[in-house]
Amino acid sequence: MHRCTLVSLLVTAAPLSPLVAQNTPLEAFRGNIAAIHARDRAAYLSHYLHTPALARVGPDGLRQGYEDFANGRDAGWPDTLVATHLRIVPLSPDVAYGVYRYRVVDSSGSARGVSERVFLRTPAGWKVAVTTAFPTPSIAPPPTALLGATLVDPAAAGPLRDAVVVLRDGRIACAGSRAACPVPADADSVNAAGKWIIPGLIDTHVHFSQTGWVDGRPDALDLRDRYPYEQVEAELHARPDRFYRSYLCSGVTSVFDVGGYPWTLELQQGTARSTTAPRVVAAGPLLSTIDFWLNLPDQRQFIYMADEATVRAAVRAHKAWGAAAIKVWYIMPPQPPDTARMSALVHAAGDEARKVGLPLIVHATGLWEAKDAVRAGARVLVHSVWSGPVDEEFLTLAQRRGTIYVPTLTVPDGYRQVAARRFDGDLQPLACVDPATRSKALATDTVARAQRLSSAVVTERASRTARNLAQGLANLKRVHDAAIPVALGTDAGNPLTLHGASVFMELEAMQSAGLTPADVLLAATRTAGLASGLDSTGTLAAGSVADLVVLDADPLADIRNVRRIALVVRRGEIYTRRELEYR
Repeated sequence: MHRCTLVSLLVTAAPLSPLVAQNTPLEAFRGNIAAIHARDRAAYLSHYLHTPALARVGPDGLRQGYEDFANGRDAGWPDTLVATHLRIVPLSPDVAYGVYRYRVVDSSGSARGVSERVFLRTPAGWKVAVTTAFPTPSIAPPPTALLGATLVDPAAAGPLRDAVVVLRDGRIACAGSRAACPVPADADSVNAAGKWIIPGLIDTHVHFSQTGWVDGRPDALDLRDRYPYEQVEAELHARPDRFYRSYLCSGVTSVFDVGGYPWTLELQQGTARSTTAPRVVAAGPLLSTIDFWLNLPDQRQFIYMADEATVRAAVRAHKAWGAAAIKVWYIMPPQPPDTARMSALVHAAGDEARKVGLPLIVHATGLWEAKDAVRAGARVLVHSVWSGPVDEEFLTLAQRRGTIYVPTLTVPDGYRQVAARRFDGDLQPLACVDPATRSKALATDTVARAQRLSSAVVTERASRTARNLAQGLANLKRVHDAAIPVALGTDAGNPLTLHGASVFMELEAMQSAGLTPADVLLAATRTAGLASGLDSTGTLAAGSVADLVVLDADPLADIRNVRRIALVVRRGEIYTRRELEYR
């Protein structure tokens, strides 16, 4: 059995002193790796023969000599080195062969491979005479067992202490007591004692067609003279992966893009089996009850529901495109609406969605629209009802139809911050935000100084946001108490609702509504998986996708402890929080 401490994964200390005695090849091997973890140059170089015959072999061939090797050591240390499957084979009394698997992370990315050593006995102890390293990018994450943590699976029974989770081939092979889940002989072993393990978080309401700042939503603050909208969207299309790391860093292993440009549908296939990105499911362009202007000359993210034929054709097109759902933006126009006509179009969308086998998702913040959406067959409502208290009719409709309620409580506060020209950066962990978005968010004050609003407008926006939040909190509690399933969703991508990092604000707002931490975790995992159509995601049950988060504190004591991430696992690949953060 191959053991790896959580400490070594976190690279905060070495599992063995870098200056450990080198009386055996194994001690020398461990000390060699420990020196890398400790970033101790002198200790590291002490393990090698100081001779021109020192041999280094890699994909570029053979290189010899200690001096060049020592000078190259000044180039820097990896952010993370995970060394497992370490073995020593004695070849003679004075020669030994060593090998281990590695995963190394540095500024150029992550690499997995195999490294070898040939050790010679010398008067000063065992020294490395030959060292090799060969990347193996196609190799899958090795089988791994997480030992000793407390399992917190909201979809199962209560927490289980001193548990074992075995990961194999991107799935959870076993999760339970030590007796129920023996550690396989071929598995790496990570000591997670004193930690808590939860399923990976799932955000059911994101938008990759938006940046998390105002350059992606010029209807909130028009800075197109500095940030041309066509260019912003072209950059998002070219590099949607800029947000992948932000999500994983925040413990989010799956997301549902519920409305955007057609290219968002392409993200589904590219992330389905990825270990470096959250699993993305996408709905594609939204159907809208108003002819919203925020589109591009050559493509639309909002498709106007002009008539029934247009609506039904759009639903069929989404099915052909491979969309995971059909999303309706049920917005009442400023002028007195023709509610009968609008309702008929929404019901036509629901009817056609049933025919082609697509779930119906609806944005409806008014109580009347929300009821109508449920009657039309909405499987998911992706916003709180803000117009007033939910009533018994709404609750009964949602109960009977099995509708999932996504409260999306905190997104309006981003617009309040934009109006005030002040970003509350302490609410979202900026270490998980890509540098370009972070710098823009922090410049919200200065970049828009020339477009400041009057104090009266700022005050009115703040008051409206507070009223909406209070109503959203009260309605969430009532919905939850009525046993209507609730799922986590942030609306990430909207101004100052940052991709990944905003998830913590939403979790904490749900707890402040009166939900217990266990209730919130269920909403953020299993129920969110059901809302996203991900049947094998959101639990720690055997057979589930190996997406999980290791925490330094108990999430059942306070949902704020979900911020205290030690490790994130995506399809069996283990990452430290540190390596996922942006420097």
